[in-house]
Amino acid sequence: MNIYNLGSLIAFYSVHPNCKITLQKWYHDVLSKQWKKPSDVTKDYNTARSIKNNRVIFKISENEYRLIIEVNYQKGWVFIKFVGTHAEYDAIDPETVNLFKPKKQKK
Repeated sequence: MNIYNLGSLIAFYSVHPNCKITLQKWYHDVLSKQWKKPSDVTKDYNTARSIKNNRVIFKISENEYRLIIEVNYQKGWVFIKFVGTHAEYDAIDPETVNLFKPKKQKK
């Protein structure tokens, strides 16, 4: 799979170094995958949960953190939509959250 937004993982584990190894391992593992459907993801990660909008939620560092991705199965793309603490996760909608909000246009 091709993973976009690696910088968001790096920025996150720079602030939360206790999950650095876990996120790096996840990243390198996913690079080697060829997911074609949601069940492929949950087969590889049995604690992952598929949700609407081709998104998947991962528990990171024994559920201390959460990672949400969106997968384009046809193109083999993975987009990181959210990485945060469990408390931050509780405050968002996993089906619509987006790390990269469009900039407001000037009037």
